[in-house]
Amino acid sequence: MTLFISTRDENSNPEKLNFEDVMLKGLAADGGLYVPDVWPTYSQDQWRSMVGKPYAEVALFVIAPFVGDCIPKAELKTMIDEAYASFSHKAVTPLTQLDTNQWLLELYHGPTIAFKDVAMQLIAKLMDRALTKRNLRSTIVCATSGDTGGAAVEAFLSCTRIDLFILHPDERVSPVQRRQMTTSGSANIYNIAVKGNFDDCQNQVKAMFNNPSFRAEVALSGVNSINWARIVAQVVYYVTASLALGGPDKKCDFTVPTGNFGDIFAGFVASKMGLPMGKLIIATNENDILKRALDTGHYDMHKVVATTSPSMDIQISSNFERLLFEASGRDAGQVNQMMNSLKQSDQFEIPSDTLKIINKGFATDKADENQVSAAMKNALQQNAKLIDPHTAVALHVAQQYSAAYDSPNNMVVLSTADPAKFPDAVKAATNIHPKLPNHLSDLFERTEKYDILPNDGNQITQYIKSNSRAVN
Repeated sequence: MTLFISTRDENSNPEKLNFEDVMLKGLAADGGLYVPDVWPTYSQDQWRSMVGKPYAEVALFVIAPFVGDCIPKAELKTMIDEAYASFSHKAVTPLTQLDTNQWLLELYHGPTIAFKDVAMQLIAKLMDRALTKRNLRSTIVCATSGDTGGAAVEAFLSCTRIDLFILHPDERVSPVQRRQMTTSGSANIYNIAVKGNFDDCQNQVKAMFNNPSFRAEVALSGVNSINWARIVAQVVYYVTASLALGGPDKKCDFTVPTGNFGDIFAGFVASKMGLPMGKLIIATNENDILKRALDTGHYDMHKVVATTSPSMDIQISSNFERLLFEASGRDAGQVNQMMNSLKQSDQFEIPSDTLKIINKGFATDKADENQVSAAMKNALQQNAKLIDPHTAVALHVAQQYSAAYDSPNNMVVLSTADPAKFPDAVKAATNIHPKLPNHLSDLFERTEKYDILPNDGNQITQYIKSNSRAVN
């Protein structure tokens, strides 16, 4: 059975937890992120055995080694089947061909029309089961730049053992994103609009996890991509895309619109499990901290710039820590040094050996606002395909990469949201106002409920303590 360790645990014999414990904890007590102690791997023949299989069957194949004995396989299968039955496309994450060797991987066919549904629909079922088995309640606090919040609300609104608190940056998410968070009407859902940016929201959540007394008092858990269960669920669509395009015998390059680094790290996990992969290409918008870091070895936070792709308006890419841990040869001391420097001075240096390893598997580029708009317009004109701004960032970067490098691999561009989530940006670029799907057609008629709070830890934690039913 796979056990998990923290990226910051420097002990020669580190604490090891099972999947269920890691899922409920979210973040390690030392501030680190959980990763498998040993990576489970499959042979090429085992990967080939999954070619042509339904999405849910591949999901069970990918996820089961990480879950181990925590959940009987028959129960895990049932939860996976139920999670993906809610998606509007039979393939769950279908591929659309754009050019000879260029494809869009559509990740927005879930209930909130964004890629976060792929993991969140499953993790809600996994967490509800774990809490019921242990006869516990939990308080989930989630920072979101837009899509995670809506996906979490939709997934957890019927979970009777969970109170969910969503922190989003006030006036920095699209109206569709905000309303998907604030109109559930469910008694266990609380929305906090924080006066600040996403990094402020994320820092507040991290501070809560690093406060042992508060963490224990409210039985704190999290479902951001810092939670390992989120990552492992996202590995599946890299596998299905690769196998559909000739894998494991033929590699794919993947271009991923990247903010918090969780989505692209899932592709790295697929490679660690033995699936042959091409380049993983980090696509950033004007908040290009990851491009600068990989170009120079210097991770240096700048001011966040508001763009038409708000889910990527980030300067702290939390899951990058997991990659630093792996690329450093699992040197927790080195990771601690870098993360302490980031906390103290908003910057750190990536050791040259670590940077060299990262750049061997990853590439990176950026798209400015004019390029994003042009990519949306070109996708419509050339492919009759309406795409959202985040997908447009990735498409621009993928096309630049393909023009610069003669890669023999298929290029898969991750399309992370339905264009209807960002109608203003899409209309400005294409003169088309994308319509919401039927199940969301009344979204702007629903009653909103949220509270606006300053970026103040004391006020936010007091709000949570006053409303959580898990308070001891």
